[in-house]
Amino acid sequence: MFTGLVQTIGTVLARDGGRLTVDPGGPLDLTEGGSVAVSGVCLTAGRVGENDFDAEMVDETLRRTSLGGLRAGDTVNLELALRAGDPLGGHMVQGHVDGVGTVEAVTEASLGRSVRIAAGPDILRYVVEKGSIAVDGVSLTVAAVDEDCFSIALIPETLERTTLGAAARGMPVNLEVDVLAKYVEKLVVRGAHAA
Repeated sequence: MFTGLVQTIGTVLARDGGRLTVDPGGPLDLTEGGSVAVSGVCLTAGRVGENDFDAEMVDETLRRTSLGGLRAGDTVNLELALRAGDPLGGHMVQGHVDGVGTVEAVTEASLGRSVRIAAGPDILRYVVEKGSIAVDGVSLTVAAVDEDCFSIALIPETLERTTLGAAARGMPVNLEVDVLAKYVEKLVVRGAHAA
């Protein structure tokens, strides 16, 4: 479980098939076998070195997320798993990506930036205005939503501390909807069938 509050931006050193090697860019209290969200994808650390770590990705991960397109030099958002007693400052993020969206537009605003993201109906059915969504592992509030896209507003802190500061048209982003929306849908559908 994660909060969607990115701890650091890491740099991909290598991707060899399903093995990803990342330099966290500084101290990261990660241990072998520990969970780490890499741009919103929950991975298990294998080897943990002094200045880098490896994580294995399976076909499902490569198919459902943007991590399969990573190359050496790319940057990724990193967050360690939530520990008992840690503050929950974002929202509950599982690191189980629901799909990949595409940045449609980036608009400068006086106090930040607005980013419009295209997503399929399988994602957008769970996206509501003022609801929570994780974009590349960043806990965000939905500013607006329509039939094809949703928009998020990024404050300067988010622009500086996450990879979303470099968001540009055409960029793929990992999306995880609020898990509560999926549970509510299942309960409502089950209740409708039982009636």
